[in-house]
Amino acid sequence: MGKKILMIDDEINFCKLVKMNLESTGDFTVETVSDGKEGIKLAKKIKPDLILLDVMMPGISGIEVLERLKKDRDTVAIPVAMLSIKRDEFIKFEAAQLYDEDYITKPIDAPSLKAKIEEILKRRGVW
Repeated sequence: MGKKILMIDDEINFCKLVKMNLESTGDFTVETVSDGKEGIKLAKKIKPDLILLDVMMPGISGIEVLERLKKDRDTVAIPVAMLSIKRDEFIKFEAAQLYDEDYITKPIDAPSLKAKIEEILKRRGVW
């Protein structure tokens, strides 16, 4: 069984594409959710090896989700990589202050995303 990835992103088609590409490698199982609050609940339940988190979502933002994940003892140790179409230095800084592992800009091709995920998991001693 592969490493567990939780993807929290409101772009359903993007989630499906990432899930399909990552799972096809045999290295990952991917759960997706399109809402930040549901993502937090699912993170506590499944304890993924990594969370891919969109910055801009309706309801609560990705930054707020990251903040909640890092304040909760059940999810504080889960590495989180932010995903965004925005190349905003302030958002990158804000995410870094909350201990994100990486800030990945969309669009990203499947091999590059897989490489970034592996790099994060190796750095965390999970790969």
